[in-house]
Amino acid sequence: MRAFITSSIGVTCAAVLVLPLAVPAGAAPDTSTFPAESAEPVDVPGSTQSLSMRTLSAPFDRATGVPTRAAAAPEQGLPEREVRPFSLVGVVWDDANTELHGTVQVRTRATGTGEWSDWQDVETHNAEHSADPGTAERESGAVRGSTAPLWVGDSDGVAVRVHPEAPDPLDRTATAVPLPAGLRLELVDPGEDPQQAPATGPEIATGPETATGPETEAGAEAEAGAESAAGVPAAVDGRIAPLAPSVLPALSKAESQARGEAQAGLAPGAQPYIGPRPSIITRKGWGADEKLRERTFVYTSKVKAAFIHHSATGNNYKCSQAASILRGIYRYHVKSSGWRDIGYNFAVDKCGNIYEGRAGGVTRAVLGAHTLGFNTNSMGIAVLGTFTKSNPPAAAVNAVAKLTAWKLGLFGADPRGKATLVSGGGNKYKKGKKVKLNVISGHRDGFATDCPGVRLYEKLGSARTSSAKLQGR
Repeated sequence: MRAFITSSIGVTCAAVLVLPLAVPAGAAPDTSTFPAESAEPVDVPGSTQSLSMRTLSAPFDRATGVPTRAAAAPEQGLPEREVRPFSLVGVVWDDANTELHGTVQVRTRATGTGEWSDWQDVETHNAEHSADPGTAERESGAVRGSTAPLWVGDSDGVAVRVHPEAPDPLDRTATAVPLPAGLRLELVDPGEDPQQAPATGPEIATGPETATGPETEAGAEAEAGAESAAGVPAAVDGRIAPLAPSVLPALSKAESQARGEAQAGLAPGAQPYIGPRPSIITRKGWGADEKLRERTFVYTSKVKAAFIHHSATGNNYKCSQAASILRGIYRYHVKSSGWRDIGYNFAVDKCGNIYEGRAGGVTRAVLGAHTLGFNTNSMGIAVLGTFTKSNPPAAAVNAVAKLTAWKLGLFGADPRGKATLVSGGGNKYKKGKKVKLNVISGHRDGFATDCPGVRLYEKLGSARTSSAKLQGR
C-alpha cells in the first residue's frame, strides 16, 4: 500500500461531509458566543470572552479633539475594564458580507504588572480570508464578519475603539458609512501548551487516503500509513523538544520522491520533482482541540498553487509561543468567525518551524479558507507576524521554500511556473473567471488586499527560486 503521511488526528475522524459546523457527537451546542446586547463578559466553552460594544461618544477629530461634522458616524467601543486572562483579541460583527470601513484599535493591560499598552491597530481585513461564496462553509449561516486577530500576550484588562471612516470632505453629497451591526470584542485565551507523554512506540500519522473529486465527499476512514517517531529530531528550532513526538520528521529527497511519485501521477521512470519533506509540527503537536472544528474533511482535486499570507497578529512573540498563537487563531476562526476549522493549510513561525493547519492530511488537497475566491485547488501558508513594515526573517522565507518544494511537488507543480485557477468570486476577479497566477502567489494576487505585507511579498521571488532548486529543477 502506498505510504502517505497525513494528519495524526485523522484516525478518529470519519471522512464524510455532513452538515457544516455540525456539533461534535456528545457535545452540547454552543449558543453563548453571541448573547443578547450586553457589555458584560459571557463565557464560551473553552476560553473565549465575547463583549458587546456600545456607542462611546460623538465623533471627533483625533488630531484636534474637535467634534467632526454631523455627517460622520459615531464611534463604538468599550472603555478600560478588567477581564479574565486572554492573549489574543479580534473584533467580529453579524454579517460576513458587510465590510468594516474604519479603524479598530485596542489597549491591553499586562497580567501581573498593571501596565497598559499604547493603542494598537487591529487589521480590518474584512472578508478577504474566508471560504468561497457558494460553498457549504460560507453559506452555513454561522460565518460572521471579522478583523484579523492580534496577539497581545498575557493580559487581564482591555479597551477598544472602532472609529468609522469619515466621508470625503470635498464631496458634499457623501454620507457616512455606518459601522457593521453587532460589533463584539473577542478575547481568546489559547490555554496551556499540550503535555506530551514520552514516546513509547511508533507515532501513527493517519488520515483519509483517497478522495473522489473536487470538494469531495470522501467515503469512510482510511488508513494512511505509519511514521515512526524514531529519528524525530529532539527539537525543530532548539525550543520544541516537548513537542517532538508530534512532529513528522524530515525526509530525504529520495524518500520524499519515493513516497510522492504515485500522487504526482508520474509515468514509470519519469523524474519526480519533489523536494525533501521538511519537519512538520502536527495539530497534536501545537495542541489543537479537535472538538472545536467540523468533524469531517473537504477536498479539492489537486494543489496547483500556494498563496502566501501573513497572519497580521503582530511580531511581538517568541517562537516558543507560536503554538499558543495557533491555538488562539484556530479558536478565533471557529468560535468567533464561524468557520469549520482554522483557515490556513499550514503556518510558519519566524524561526522557520512549519505547522499543520486545517485538518485532513498534510499530503492532501484540503479545501481551506484563506484566499477568498481561490481556495479551490490551492493551499494557504500563513507566516506568523505582520510584514507591512518589518522584513520577514530569512528562516521563515526558507521554510516557505521548503514546504512548497515538497507539497507542490506532490502534485507536479513547478514553483517558478504559472497556474490557471477559476475564481470563486471576490473583489478582484468575478466568479467563474479563469485567472493565470504564479504557482507561488501572495494573497494580494488573488484579492485586493495588503496581505501578505509588502515586505514579505517582495521575498516571494527568492522563495520561488529556492523552492524550484529544492525540487531539482
